Amino acid sequence: MRTKYKDLKFELKDGLGILTLNVPQKLNACGKRTRSELHSFWSSMQAEDKCRVIIMTGAGTSFCAGQDVDEMDDPAHPFYKWSVDEIYAFQHEMSDVILLMRRAPQPIIAAVRGYAAGGGFSMAVAADLRVADPTAKFVASYVNIGLSGADMGSSYHFPRQVTLARALEYLYTGDAIDATRALEIGLVNHVVPAAKLMGKAKEIAGKMLSKSPLGLKLTKEVANQNIGAASLESALYMEDRNQVLCLSAGPIRNPLKGNTKKGSR
Repeated sequence: MRTKYKDLKFELKDGLGILTLNVPQKLNACGKRTRSELHSFWSSMQAEDKCRVIIMTGAGTSFCAGQDVDEMDDPAHPFYKWSVDEIYAFQHEMSDVILLMRRAPQPIIAAVRGYAAGGGFSMAVAADLRVADPTAKFVASYVNIGLSGADMGSSYHFPRQVTLARALEYLYTGDAIDATRALEIGLVNHVVPAAKLMGKAKEIAGKMLSKSPLGLKLTKEVANQNIGAASLESALYMEDRNQVLCLSAGPIRNPLKGNTKKGSR
């Protein structure tokens, strides 16, 4: 399946969707059209049962270099002349994308090469896991241009992936995190040679696709809820609910023998 966008490419085959940010001449920086298309894409995924796992990547040499500075420096209407209402709308265009990414039932694998900076960084940390090649550089660059160091959910997702102290170091300083360091601190799951980046992402996706569709969907749902769970009791409540739903859906597979048996796990 192919869906037509101007700044995105999306291909769906056998349950695996590959979303490519496709503005390589701008390092996949997000202008207004890209933001609109991302919002449309992730909205469409909320009830897309044929797509069970998504790999998100960027065309060319980078994942995403953040917001399109050409748009912000447009001589006809530069950023410093934007009204409060315009700035508010601009912020929500991307923060809503992050919410939709997390609400989407599909696990998201970010396959990162080159820069994941600013908004690109926030989208990468909003994915469920990350695979990188040696050129990857993660930069929460907001503080470097006079803004708050956290934006688009980065203050929520980043500390939960690398510990609070490590996250704050990079949010406060705006320093770049190269692929080696990203692996050391747990920001990425795997670093592989450039030629093997998509292959590794597809390998992981393939393992996910071999699992129960309902179980996979509910695992993301419970992870979303329990990342910020107020107590062990509330976490157990969600886990119990999900297992009841999965068990009631039918036979489950014996992982040791490969067959199905009711009541075994």
